[in-house]
Amino acid sequence: MDLVEVLPNRLHMLRFPIGQAYLWQDRAGEALTLIDSGPAGAADLIEGAIRSLGLAPERLERIVLTHCHRDHVGSAGELAARRGAEVLAHRLDAPVVRGEQPVPEPVLLEWEVPLYAHGMTVPEAPPTRVDRELEEGEVLPFGGGAVVVHSPGHTPGSIGVHLPEHGVLFTGDCVAGVGEVMLGVFNTDRAQAVASFQRLAALAPSVACFGHGDPRTQDTARALTEAASAAEALA
Repeated sequence: MDLVEVLPNRLHMLRFPIGQAYLWQDRAGEALTLIDSGPAGAADLIEGAIRSLGLAPERLERIVLTHCHRDHVGSAGELAARRGAEVLAHRLDAPVVRGEQPVPEPVLLEWEVPLYAHGMTVPEAPPTRVDRELEEGEVLPFGGGAVVVHSPGHTPGSIGVHLPEHGVLFTGDCVAGVGEVMLGVFNTDRAQAVASFQRLAALAPSVACFGHGDPRTQDTARALTEAASAAEALA
């Protein structure tokens, strides 16, 4: 796992062989928030990364899941059990996270098929409790007020998390930054995903943190807008 600084003393990316999570730190001594949790078995790595920043894993207060896929949910349950952290997910994906419903099947484009097979090599996520089911527009108590943005299409309950005070947007897998900003892959409803991409782009963040690919910290709003328009043209 790689630990990458995105914003000094505030935001770090935890990059796994497949997928990534983000650690948000409010002011010194305050709670830590994890956006997604990496694959199953990564709890020790995540806690080690937190310690390497001079922070205490005991300060992990919440884990916000952008959607129900195994590379984003896998370690949430173990971390929450260790640290008493609250697990949050959108109402429509929460039953999948808990293991009550199957993971929704994507409608794959031909070129996505081998990528999807590779993604399925990630260990299956164990059933994980969800302490709070989220809805569109809820404001969470970190980052000066983190706004839940329902962004369906990748999965029915996919969300973005927007921190207007800091100009930061976590897109989940609706948007990817692999080489270039683009619509995320493996969508259950591509047209819906494109519409969600456009909605996220309209937030005009200065920093965009994707579920896959390097965060965008320069010329971000323009890149998102252009990529969303390109995705719509191809839909």
